[in-house]
Amino acid sequence: MGDLIEEWATKLAATELSTTLPRRWAHTQGVADRATEIGQVLGENAGLLVAAATLHDVGYAPRLAATGFHPLDGARFLRDEHGADKRLTRLVANHSFALLEAEERGLREELAGEFPLLEEPLLVDSLVYCDMTTTPDGDRTTAEERVAEILGRYGDDSVVGRFIRRAAPEIFAAVGRVEAALAAQPR
Repeated sequence: MGDLIEEWATKLAATELSTTLPRRWAHTQGVADRATEIGQVLGENAGLLVAAATLHDVGYAPRLAATGFHPLDGARFLRDEHGADKRLTRLVANHSFALLEAEERGLREELAGEFPLLEEPLLVDSLVYCDMTTTPDGDRTTAEERVAEILGRYGDDSVVGRFIRRAAPEIFAAVGRVEAALAAQPR
């Protein structure tokens, strides 16, 4: 995987998000930029990370929102309409500890059954890192600020609020692991 999948992902995400959800598109572009920046820690999986980062929020597109749970809706869209790579769909479906939010929504069995977690910890953590260090407007932030922003936007007692509070320790740990991997890279 490489430039072709990245190009395809960008065109697809732009088609689905740029006009209908311009702020979500700005976030997506920022997440993809982060993935490009850190790709060296993943070697041959760098292109897959960029494609997953570019498509991670495609399920927010109004025409794709079948369940209202964007990781599942996006992964199904990629699988069913585009025959996308299984690793890519599994990354999109499970990005940023989506399984915990699926549980809050009563969709855990559906998500886990259709899109099992990848057993590639650094790749999974890298997508968390890119998503959770990017603001809704596509700018850089810390994971702590991002979690606080999500809580502020959705509220503590919302489904997303409950999920993000549960996921926060895992998010911070994943970000820390990626930062350690980046620090260990030769300069």
